[in-house]
Amino acid sequence: MKKKTDQAVALRYSGKDSAPRVTAKGSGELAEQIIKLAKEHDIPIQEDQQLLQLLAQIKLGDEIPELLYVAVAEVLAFAYYVSGRIPGEEKD
Repeated sequence: MKKKTDQAVALRYSGKDSAPRVTAKGSGELAEQIIKLAKEHDIPIQEDQQLLQLLAQIKLGDEIPELLYVAVAEVLAFAYYVSGRIPGEEKD
């Protein structure tokens, strides 16, 4: 039996002038669509329920608060590592 995704939050980080932003979030079917799109575009996915709960409270389009910088930096480091990219390097 396939496990249903309860919630998902997507972040975008350009590595330039601002902190990461919440670009998508949702629960149920919307969460499933967020995960599906991430997989289709080879965007790394990390599961962290505690961080998810905090990120889900941020309004769409808003930057993450400074309190979450370290936790999100760890997620970004993971994403760069698994995708074989270097921070600041543009994706083809």
